[in-house]
Amino acid sequence: MGIKTITAPSEEILALRNPDDIHLSVNEIFYSIQGEGLRAGTRCVFVRLQGCSLRCVWCDTPYSLQHKGGTPMSGTEIIEICRQYECNFIEFTGGEPLEQHAVLPLMSLLCDEGYTVAVETGGHIDCRYVDPRIIKIIDMKCPDSKMMSLNNYDNLIILQPHDEIKFVIASREDYEWAKKITADYDLTHKAAAVLFSAVFSTLEFKQLVEWILEDRLDVRFQLQVHKFVWDPNQRGV
Repeated sequence: MGIKTITAPSEEILALRNPDDIHLSVNEIFYSIQGEGLRAGTRCVFVRLQGCSLRCVWCDTPYSLQHKGGTPMSGTEIIEICRQYECNFIEFTGGEPLEQHAVLPLMSLLCDEGYTVAVETGGHIDCRYVDPRIIKIIDMKCPDSKMMSLNNYDNLIILQPHDEIKFVIASREDYEWAKKITADYDLTHKAAAVLFSAVFSTLEFKQLVEWILEDRLDVRFQLQVHKFVWDPNQRGV
């Protein structure tokens, strides 16, 4: 059921342990509150990597899609910036962070230092190489995103109990599809949370809530908190 288009990371990259040898293209690093998921409202350092192969219709970070244009940074530089905020929670996002294979050993090094590390990934990348200590937030692409054909459904089989699955829903079709995938893969029992989120300014929040209540789904309706605290289009928050 999915198309796996990204090559596997090399053994050499996975074995990297010196952060000076890790090199990534970074869009931005910023300190804010987590806007989504089980940790919504908590302090978080976000490392947004540059580049994504997907082109979701509703993407809210189009400035991070092109693979060119990021700032080259070493793992050492990224770690030093993260330390300055004195925050134990670090999330890698994008773009699509897992398209840059060197993020894998960097996340492991941060886990070694005692950080809680999460990665938000778009659902098309094979997650088997992600350190099991890392919280995977997997954004499965619904039909209206126009990227559903690229979903890697194997990721739903190898979930860790602390992982989260997110569905960004724009229509009733999206909702019914997300409901089916949740049931087919028994996601409510495999993951820490199944998140149903309405596409901002497209699907009314109340409508999505009513569907969830009507069907008595054991999922978590969520809002993107940061879009209510700041302007929805503001970067770095």
